Amino acid sequence: MTQPTGPISQQPQPLPDSARSRIAQSQQGRPCFTSDLSVNEFVLTTQAGFTPVGLVMGTSIYHIGVQPSKWSVSQELSVLTQAMYTARELAMARMEAEADMLGADGVIGVDVRARSYAFSAEIMEFVAIGTAIKGGNGMSLRTPTGRPFTSHLSGQDFWTLWQHGWVPRALVLGTCVYHVAHLTFRQMLQAAGQNTELGTYTQAVYDAREIAMARMQYEGTQVGADGVVGVTVREDDWVWGEHAVEFFAMGTAVSRLHPDASPVSPQMTMPLSD
Repeated sequence: MTQPTGPISQQPQPLPDSARSRIAQSQQGRPCFTSDLSVNEFVLTTQAGFTPVGLVMGTSIYHIGVQPSKWSVSQELSVLTQAMYTARELAMARMEAEADMLGADGVIGVDVRARSYAFSAEIMEFVAIGTAIKGGNGMSLRTPTGRPFTSHLSGQDFWTLWQHGWVPRALVLGTCVYHVAHLTFRQMLQAAGQNTELGTYTQAVYDAREIAMARMQYEGTQVGADGVVGVTVREDDWVWGEHAVEFFAMGTAVSRLHPDASPVSPQMTMPLSD
C-alpha cells in the first residue's frame, strides 16, 4: 500500500482576489464575523474560550481522468485515487489559507463535500467550509507548523473535547478508488438461486476499506495525534461505473493536552428528525 502524494493541506495555497477582498472587508472597522455554527454551537464555543472570526471556504474544480482496469481483477485505481485525494486537499488548503488570513487558531465544523456538474461527467467540484475560531487570553491551538488546525467536529463536540483536556489537531482523510472484479460465468452459475457469500466481492470491498482507513490513520500519526475521533467511512461510485467505487474515510485527529480538571459527563440527546 502506498500513501497518495501530499499532504497538500499543509502547504500554503494562493487565494483568489475575491476571497482576499471579502476577508479584508470583514476586518475593517468593527469586525463582523460570519459562521455556520448553530446558536448552541456558538455559545458553547465561546464558553470554551474561543471566538468565531469568520466563515472560511476552499474549493477546487477538478477534471477526473481515466484509468483502464482488468475485467476479472480486483485492484486499486491509483490514478483516480490520487485525483480524488488531491482535489480534496486543495480545497482544504484554501480553506486553511482563509483562516490564516483571519488570524484564526483553527476551523471547526468543517464539511468536505463533492458535487458534479451537468456540463461534464468528468468534472467535479470539491468544497471545504467551516467556521474559523480564535482563542482568547493569548491561548493558541495552532499546529507545530504554525497552521490553523482543522476539525469536522461540531461546536458541542469541540466543547466536550476541550473540557476533558483534548484538542483537535487536523482533519485527516484516506481514500481509495477500487475496481471490484466481475464474477466469472461459472461463479454466477454457482451463486444462482443460492444463499451464499460472494467471496470475490467481499474480499475486494474489505481490502479497499482497509486501505482508506489505514491512510487516514497514517495522516493522524503524521501530525502527532493520539487518536482519531468521529470517523466516517463512505462509499461512492461517482462517474466510473458499477464496478469502480471510492471508499473515503475521514475523522479528526486529536491529542491530549492535559488531564481532566473537572470531568464533564456528556448528556445523550435524541434527534427527532430522520
